[in-house]
Amino acid sequence: MHQIKSRHDDVQFRKPDAEDGAAIWELIAACKPLDENSMYCNLIQCDHFRDTCILAELDGTPVGWISGYVLPRDPDTFFVWQVAVSEKARGLGLAKRMLDQLLTRDECEDVTRMQTTITKDNDASWALFRSFADAQDGELDHEAHFESDTHFQGEHDTEHMVTIHLPESDELDAVA
Repeated sequence: MHQIKSRHDDVQFRKPDAEDGAAIWELIAACKPLDENSMYCNLIQCDHFRDTCILAELDGTPVGWISGYVLPRDPDTFFVWQVAVSEKARGLGLAKRMLDQLLTRDECEDVTRMQTTITKDNDASWALFRSFADAQDGELDHEAHFESDTHFQGEHDTEHMVTIHLPESDELDAVA
């Protein structure tokens, strides 16, 4: 019997190239209410931070993006800067799949924690990172970090630092 391949299987993941900067900028702009960076910022992410960013494509079109980096002063921590998923790729578990793929890269071999910041009202991001923590058998905690009045002059909601403590690989090996 002939099987129909799902759109889930059609998604391709890769490291971005500098040439992807403008397309990623457009993807982020289409994913309201994400904060938009300059196109130059996205270009630099694709060029200088390509090893810790991921681009998902469907039929050659960018439909998913995560920018992140290993903290320079803490190589055990991977910080997720931004997650964007196009409307046409929602429901494919794309964000969780991209996070998982990032953690399997050589650049993240020493990572035992994932961090990101989320405003209290961003239900989609809370759901993603809670679901990801559960899938990884990790522990999630959070606290106010960048405060509205102190850091944003009241122009932006407080960002909560979310930390997912991931099980170390030797703990996973012992369970297997």
